[in-house]
Amino acid sequence: MLIEYIQAALEMSQYKKLEDGSWFAEIPGFKGVWANGKTVEECRRELVEVLEEWLILKIKDKDPVPVMKNISLNIKEVASA
Repeated sequence: MLIEYIQAALEMSQYKKLEDGSWFAEIPGFKGVWANGKTVEECRRELVEVLEEWLILKIKDKDPVPVMKNISLNIKEVASA
């Protein structure tokens, strides 16, 4: 499920080649998730790493994360008896 979620998020990523020849990428709806690299491949690898770390922090803090292709990683509280 996590791999499918990350893949769905990466499908939304937007890449831009900068004036210096390096690449910048971000994922709309994922505030603070961005990366840059000398090549588009390096940029994508960095973006995956940043996204994974962002998700870990959001889930740890119980902050909401976007739903991707009907996959929700949001933690729901369960009432205990």
